[in-house]
Amino acid sequence: MENDAERSGSAEVRAALQRLRRASGLPVAFGGLLSGTNRFRIGETTGTATTALRGLHIHSGNGLGGKAAARSRPFAVTDYQASVVISHEYDAAVAAEGLKSVLAVPVVVRRRVRGVLYGALRQPLQLGDRPLSAALEAARELEQALVVQDEAERLLSVARQPTAADPVMWEEVREAHSALRTLAQRVGDPLLRQEMLAACGRLAAASGGSREDSTVSLSPREVDVLSCVASGATNAAVAERLGLRPETVKGYLRSAMRKLGAHTRLQAVVEARRAGLLP
Repeated sequence: MENDAERSGSAEVRAALQRLRRASGLPVAFGGLLSGTNRFRIGETTGTATTALRGLHIHSGNGLGGKAAARSRPFAVTDYQASVVISHEYDAAVAAEGLKSVLAVPVVVRRRVRGVLYGALRQPLQLGDRPLSAALEAARELEQALVVQDEAERLLSVARQPTAADPVMWEEVREAHSALRTLAQRVGDPLLRQEMLAACGRLAAASGGSREDSTVSLSPREVDVLSCVASGATNAAVAERLGLRPETVKGYLRSAMRKLGAHTRLQAVVEARRAGLLP
């Protein structure tokens, strides 16, 4: 059964495996994240013909993936079952899927192995540079996605803390709100994104404003822009954070100011807080 950490990263692992298959030309890809001490679980597969690999727990040091995890570097074999450079705890599952040539690449976040991605052929052929490069690139992209998730979880922990009257704490809360809204747009897991935006709503409600008492309705992007402005960001900085053009940011800001009846950026932030849209 998946734990919370695995579940939150499953969409990212799935996307990484799909990228690996497309870029490498390998017909089979599978992998997963940590699931306990010194072991990971193969939670996602693509191109497989059976369910033999799915759910398999791989211990650090065992098999091809376990070796890659233990040594924090990629490994490949031309004939998995006949290889003398790996142990063979998982031969039955590999044979059931009919795999021969297999490569494994560790997913390393802040010097810690968080999972392993595999690519495979059903023929005993030498794997060249293209599959390895594709697997490494997919692993790097997954590592970046996990970094984003880690930061999101840290910010969510701030959101769950009781609100304090200390002005310094309020600034931290407002920074967390802005960062959460920015990160939410980059998270692939819809459940995690929904939880992050719900946390944003709790932070905004903690300011004392009330959505029920306000007739103001801003679009999600208008709130995103205002939350960045509230943290002191310039239009150019807001554009960079949100992946928008500066002119687009100005348009969202003008629209939000009009809806809020504000004539300045600062007044728009104040009115948004009164309406319970920002903390």
